[in-house]
Amino acid sequence: MRVLVLTASVGEGHDLPARVLAGELRERGAEVVVADGLDELGSLLASAAEGGMRVTYGSGRMLWLFDLQYLLFARIAPTRTLGQGLLYALGGKRLLRFVLAEEPDVVVSTYPGVTEVLARLRRAGRLNVPVVSAITDLSALRYWAARGIDLHLVTHPESVDEVRRIAGAAARVEAVRGLNDAAFLAPPAPDEARRRLDLPSAARVVAVSGGGWGVGDLEGAINAAREVDDVVVLALCGRNVNKRAYFEHALGGDESVRVLGFVDDMATLLSASDVLVHSTAGLTVLEAYMVGCRAISYGWGVGHIRLNNRAFALHGLAQVVSGQDELPAAIRAALAQPRVPRYADFAKLPSAAELVMNHST
Repeated sequence: MRVLVLTASVGEGHDLPARVLAGELRERGAEVVVADGLDELGSLLASAAEGGMRVTYGSGRMLWLFDLQYLLFARIAPTRTLGQGLLYALGGKRLLRFVLAEEPDVVVSTYPGVTEVLARLRRAGRLNVPVVSAITDLSALRYWAARGIDLHLVTHPESVDEVRRIAGAAARVEAVRGLNDAAFLAPPAPDEARRRLDLPSAARVVAVSGGGWGVGDLEGAINAAREVDDVVVLALCGRNVNKRAYFEHALGGDESVRVLGFVDDMATLLSASDVLVHSTAGLTVLEAYMVGCRAISYGWGVGHIRLNNRAFALHGLAQVVSGQDELPAAIRAALAQPRVPRYADFAKLPSAAELVMNHST
């Protein structure tokens, strides 16, 4: 069996699920090709999407533009329809040619822009290969979900209703495991995790994360956590080497803060942490929820993140804090809450890899 997995290198939230799923498919005997689907839509769309993300989302500048883009192309129906049509018109032919050349039995997309084009190719009868959408956001699922997709896989069971509102009541939607690190299904106990990371066993640990790009108000979150007594702060800068260098210089004399780059073993880090303050509303919030680390969403709040924040609050998955002045109290409140691991519930969900293999031509 041959599986084509299409991702986009505009954030770890797309590349990580692609890597994990590809690994599990290969363990089950599938031949897997992983490719950047955004690149295959053409240089014009790739440059516009990646360049725009880095200027607005990645750099933290011109956030009003990021908000405006999301409003126009995801929330307002007429302009959204126009944007989706242009995406298909400009990239559909190129993407179809690439997919057919790979001769897969099934295609999986972890990037919503690619998913939208694949869905339109299916609806138009131009693509006869089943398409699976791997959805890692909780909410704001336009482009992630679409009519024409054969199977929607969601990491949050709470997302099922929204997918069906977008893709139709008859859409097949499955909440699954296997789109993030399998270590979260059997994480180390907090004491063992702290031993591995050389953290004090009795300390209260707050992880501050800006996702793979190290975005959002990390400095404000770090400073807020430092206001709380007896706390060790783990400052996660992702692959943002400039931000990591800045914090290492600015906070080098503070023994209560550890500045880290990209972390491969997030299961251990979040198991060692009592609280996560996270800016991008991504898969990391779900992973914290799985191991019982209390999550706070703070430091960004634009575009799709605003809608995810509403859903976090609605479903009780994370606190949402809008201002730095509110954050120390929110951290203290989170520290006072009991730790409730939920990984055993997620371990009972069906395997994403198994469902993908069952959906081949």
